[in-house]
Amino acid sequence: MSNIKTTIVGEINISKKIKNISAKGKQLIQHAVFKSVADVEKHAKKSISQGSPSGRIYQRYKPKRTHQASAPGQPPATDTGFLVNNIKRKMDSDNMGGEIASRSTYSKFLEFGTSKMLPRPYMFPAMEKNKKKIKDRIKKAMQSATKSSTK
Repeated sequence: MSNIKTTIVGEINISKKIKNISAKGKQLIQHAVFKSVADVEKHAKKSISQGSPSGRIYQRYKPKRTHQASAPGQPPATDTGFLVNNIKRKMDSDNMGGEIASRSTYSKFLEFGTSKMLPRPYMFPAMEKNKKKIKDRIKKAMQSATKSSTK
């Protein structure tokens, strides 16, 4: 199986800072991480489902239909829904990290391109689009967690 994945790794090293944080504080951080992973997954799926294809139009069969592909640089245009349905999130065992992975065999070819096709990225743009929100959310959770632990 060939897949690609986006792993959320922050500049904030959470593991070193959580040793003295209460259980409630850790839950705040875990929730922030979960929401962040979910946001990236949602954005990746949405970019495929609601993309603005402006690429080549061609006939598809089984079932017979017309399909408009995405242009290079755009997220892939959905056709069967297989790609979107194979993008999944997985949280680390401690819920302090997570990843979004596509289990579709052709994911990496769309994301990075091939010798015959330019890339149609969707994972990296989803991560980039949410990067600031993720940093802010986790930073805010860390601040709240440390405040609740000192009380």
